[in-house]
Amino acid sequence: MSSFFGASTSTAAANSTSTDKDVEVADPPPDSISSLSFSSQADYLAVGSWDNSVRVYEVGTNGQTQGKAMYQHSGPVLDVCWNKDGNKIFSGGADNQAKMFDVTTGTAIQVAQHDAPVKVVRWVESPNMGVLATGSWDKTIKYWDLRAQQPVASVQLPERCYSFDVQYPLLVVGTAERHIQVFSLTNPATPYKTMVSPLKWQTRVVSCFTASQNSGFAVGSIEGRVAIQYVEDKDNGSNFSFKCHRKDTVPNSKDQGMVYAVNDISFHPVHGTFSTCGSDGTIHFWDKDARTRLKSFDINKDFPGPIACTGFNRNGNIFAYAISYDWSKGHSGMTPGHPNKLMLHACKDEEVKKRPRK
Repeated sequence: MSSFFGASTSTAAANSTSTDKDVEVADPPPDSISSLSFSSQADYLAVGSWDNSVRVYEVGTNGQTQGKAMYQHSGPVLDVCWNKDGNKIFSGGADNQAKMFDVTTGTAIQVAQHDAPVKVVRWVESPNMGVLATGSWDKTIKYWDLRAQQPVASVQLPERCYSFDVQYPLLVVGTAERHIQVFSLTNPATPYKTMVSPLKWQTRVVSCFTASQNSGFAVGSIEGRVAIQYVEDKDNGSNFSFKCHRKDTVPNSKDQGMVYAVNDISFHPVHGTFSTCGSDGTIHFWDKDARTRLKSFDINKDFPGPIACTGFNRNGNIFAYAISYDWSKGHSGMTPGHPNKLMLHACKDEEVKKRPRK
């Protein structure tokens, strides 16, 4: 992959923050960061931005980073993901397209088309083949065999797709108007279950549990709440929701008066614990089974601004997060001088390991 930063910035200045010396990635995108995704094969990080580009960084053993590649959409990039082999990157954008970047050849081609912006892209590795799933504001999810021009299947959603996630054979979609649809990818065109979100306000993110856990997912909303939901009715007793990303209007008053959007939920690939990040500039690590918070980071102390998106690398020892405008206040909230930073946190066991059940 050819470098796009030039030699002078081959390693990041390891700027330390009060969050235990988190490392700042050199040359982040100049505009809001919408999404980030680690390869499942090596420590490469793909980052999508509102500057219409996808950037690829290599992360070294000490957290130093090097820009490796970059390609463009003709509109803001809204989501990125990798294939299972770690040699292709997929991205969806406001140009109504999904693109595929071949890491080995450095070329990008269009592989999907919608009638409205593509909000989510996910690679689906099924037992017999891999397909790309794309979710759009045109109220559809489409499945693409990359050898064909047309989608192999298209699913009509009740509303615009805001978020979806895949943990084969489970696919969970969160749309506008708080609809949630659960699909079994053995029958990908028909919802296995349709429900209304257990949270009262707009869905911001849905994220599937890891494969080692009972089938389920987490939902985050704009009102600083997360719901833990199991797919099968027999597990309904384990469903619960909790408040997070809230602040007291008067310090020490416990009124939780200021409420912030939950922007992303990332599950740890080894331990099955998870992170939440929010418009309040904080990150929390949680153990859903012990129903406890493992760790909190207040990034605001160093860089005031929302945390837009997060992700763990393949073995869970690096946690990436983007300090960037999250559009939670619309266009008017996009003030000049907004920070735009990509940060890497080295995860310690006590931050991400499950606690013993009481």
